Amino acid sequence: MARVLVIESSARKQGSISRQLTEQFIAHWQAKYPADQISVRDLAIDQVPHLDMNLLGGWMTPAEQQSEAEQAALALSNTLTDEVLAADVLVLAAPMYNFAIPSTLKAWLDHVLRAGVTFKYTETGPVGLLSGKRSFVLTARGGIYAGSSMDHQEPYLRQAMGFIGIHDVSFINAEGLNLGGEFLNKALAQAKEQLAQVA
Repeated sequence: MARVLVIESSARKQGSISRQLTEQFIAHWQAKYPADQISVRDLAIDQVPHLDMNLLGGWMTPAEQQSEAEQAALALSNTLTDEVLAADVLVLAAPMYNFAIPSTLKAWLDHVLRAGVTFKYTETGPVGLLSGKRSFVLTARGGIYAGSSMDHQEPYLRQAMGFIGIHDVSFINAEGLNLGGEFLNKALAQAKEQLAQVA
């Protein structure tokens, strides 16, 4: 049995294309691997705070010297990191906001990309500690950006996943969604077909 962790990052709870992609992914995955355990963390509902002095202090201060605020910040960060460590498959659902990922997803990544936990520093450079895991990234984009200099979403997420040792990363991009009509229907059909193949 594999554990699948899904991270939702769309600010929209209704009418979100990335959430539709997530629903389709989960449906395909459950049909193919009914014994697998799927858990979802929705960053629009359970908001993750951005890095602040309490979390940074908690990371850098011995446990016996931490303030209550630092302990609380560190407890949440540990929970988020533990979820990733326990997962075999990581699914990131990410609409494109202003050429990149939602700030909620960036905040989540800031919690889980942790030295000594998900990567380590060595004399020859940082080494990811999560090798053997797979990742799927489901994106929804109003325009067509794949392969262009305006796409700061896929390169960043590939780098972030690779940095913690996850190199098996598959992207399913639904693009041109705001172009309407034929573009919208074609984008959704292509994404749905890709989801059926990878899940």
